[in-house]
Parts: sequence; C-alpha cells; structure tokens
Amino acid sequence: MESLMISVEDARNSILEMIRPMGRERVGLLDCPGRVLAEDVQSPRPVPPWNNSAMDGYALRAEDVRGASREVPRTLRVVEEIQAGVVASRTLGPGEAIKIMTGAPIPDGADAVVLVEETERISDDEVQIFLAVREGEAIRLAGEDVEPGETVLSHGARLGAASAGMLANIGRARVYVYQKPKVAILATGEELVDLGDAPGVGQIFNSNSYALAAQVLEAGGEPVLLGIARDNAEDLTRHINDGLAADLLITSGGVSVGDFDLVKSTLGGLGNDMRFWRVRMKPGKPMAFGVLNGKPVFGLPGNPVSTMVSFELFVRPSLLKMQGYENLYRTTVEARLLHPLTKSPERRHYVRSIVYREGEEWTVQAIEAQGSNILHSMVRANALVVFPEYETELTAGSRVQVMLLGETPSQKPEHVETPTPERVHS
Repeated sequence: MESLMISVEDARNSILEMIRPMGRERVGLLDCPGRVLAEDVQSPRPVPPWNNSAMDGYALRAEDVRGASREVPRTLRVVEEIQAGVVASRTLGPGEAIKIMTGAPIPDGADAVVLVEETERISDDEVQIFLAVREGEAIRLAGEDVEPGETVLSHGARLGAASAGMLANIGRARVYVYQKPKVAILATGEELVDLGDAPGVGQIFNSNSYALAAQVLEAGGEPVLLGIARDNAEDLTRHINDGLAADLLITSGGVSVGDFDLVKSTLGGLGNDMRFWRVRMKPGKPMAFGVLNGKPVFGLPGNPVSTMVSFELFVRPSLLKMQGYENLYRTTVEARLLHPLTKSPERRHYVRSIVYREGEEWTVQAIEAQGSNILHSMVRANALVVFPEYETELTAGSRVQVMLLGETPSQKPEHVETPTPERVHS
C-alpha cells in the first residue's frame, strides 16, 4: 500500500519490527572478530591456573629477607632454577631461594618474589637479597583474572582481538556466533551498464550495486550481486525471485513515481506485505519495504547518494539486528557548525559533511555540493549533519547533531577550506 509521508523513526521502527536474528554457527577463533556471540562462555578453569611469578627474580620466604637492604643484605642458598612451564622439583625451605622466570609456577614453600635487579649472585649456589618484601610480593594468584565457572563473554558481545585471546586463554577453540546474512543486490534501469561494458549514448555505469555491496561488507553481511534488471516486468520478476534465495534483498531505483518505474508495481504484485513510503527525509524519500517468502526486501531510490543514505538509515540497522547486535545505530556527536545552513521545512536533511576535533570539541563543515547525484560528496564526507524536519536554518556556531560514518580525523583536515559567508543550501 502507498502512504503519506512518514518520519524516519516510524519507517525504521516498522522495518525493525519485521527483522529477526539469523541462526547461529560455530566458528574458529580467527573467524570471530567482528561477529556477535550467540552463547554465554564460562571458563572451565582459573586464569591463571596457578600462582605464578609476575617478574624475573628469586622465589623465597618473606620472613627470610625481613630487614634486608643494600647496606644489610640477606644471603640465601640457591637450590634450583625454573622457567615458565617448569614446576619446581622440591619444596622451598628456610634460608633458600629458587631463581624464577616470569610466568613460572610459584614453588611450594615460597610466598614472595624479589626482582632480580634487587639481588646479586655471589656464587653458583648463593644470592644476596637487597630488598625486604612482603608475603605475596610479585605473585600473580590463581584465578586472579578469571575464576572457574565465571562468564568471560556474554551472549550478544561483539567479538574482537581481546575476545579471541580470552577464548584461547580458557582453551576454547570454537564458539557459536550469529550467521552473516547473505544480501542480494539488484540494480534496475535501461540506462545502466556494468563494469567491463562500454556505455552507449544516455547510459551510465552501475555504481549503486558496488557502493551497496561495500556497505553490506562494512555492516558484516555477504553481498551477492544480481546484476542489472531491465525495465520490463518479466526480467525484473526473474531477478527478484533469484534475489529471494538470499537472506535479504535490496533493489535500487524504480520506486518513485514514473511511467518506467516498474520495481514498485512488480514488488507489489509479488506480495501484499510490501509497503511503499515517502519518508520525510532528504536525500531519499521514496522507499519500499516488505517481506516476500519470509525474506526482508528493500526498494531504495536510484540516485547514488539517496541510495547510500537510505542504506545507512534503514538497511544497516536491519543487518546488524540480523547478526545479533544490540547497538544498531551509528554514533552521533554534538558539533559546532562552521557556517549557516538553510533548507525548506517538512523534511529532515542529512547533510554530507566533514567533522573533526578542534581542541576539546567537535567541529563540522558541510560539503558544498549536496545534490543526490553527487557521489563525490559521499567520498569526501565522514559524517551527516542531522538538520531537523521543521527547522529552516542552522546558524554558524550553533550546536548540531552529527552522525559519524567512519573514521574521523583528530585534527582539521588539510582539504577543508575556511568557510565563506554565503549560506550553504542543503
């Protein structure tokens, strides 16, 4: 069905209500980073598994070196030397020391370790100690990091390098994570040609499919390029049905009002669950969403910037939810606007911008070219200024909400020019 213009939030909430998490799969540790854990992981053992030395030195009894100093050293008999992975062969007795390396198990009978720099070996079997230590000095206790049975990673955690290390630390070689969604991507239009083909008069390269595929990869999905569907119902239906073999389908183009925009009518003919919206946003406004054969289907506008921004606002959160993420949205920050922005009321504008740190605050400058066909503006942008629906002007120096798209420079980039007094119309 077709509706009146709706808000970004209403459209997104309606979409996310229909999105379900994927199933889970068991993967090895090197396949974990960037995935979401689909189980709770408890440690079967303490970490570290035994009391061990925090430094190279001598394991001893604290009472044997009470009052020791450079002026009044204590002399102990060296009865053994052990390194990491080696257990002492005997119990330490009074007046004895065992030379020990970092990570080696603390010998029975020892209750402290003195740093090797605070000692001097005076013979093969004697060492002088120049520092008094307390019981427990330089000893890492068993279970100090993790107790047996402790949950080290919880369901829904996003896994990274530290997670892989912890899993290895407790002996887990494989864990359950949410599956990556396969995302079919279909471009539409007679004007499009693919890479490797020579564009004719009035034709352009299919850039949307590749931009969307890269966005899918960044969001953790696996893109499946379906190619280009031509402007006839038979070809379009065949491509859409092929796309429904994936976990999610994205089409670009053909959802606005036009005699040759067949995506809208074709999707509507395939199922009654398709919704066709005009979203109160710019770039982007026309959009389709629904569930066909149990698969979420997004019909995005055809202009390249509209396609990418619509993906950020609607498809990306859906893919993250499918993968078990709890935080579905891009980070937003408050930034100082360098120059004024104006627009017409009623639609929220997402203004392509460059944001960076200046001292303790964020500063943001809009990119001048804001047309929905200007893909180069997305290349330059690392953020979107959120210009609210019913506001018509944002003044220079005002605090604005900024959605971060990727890496943000820690200082003003060289290519950001000093703003001119003219207003930038978004």
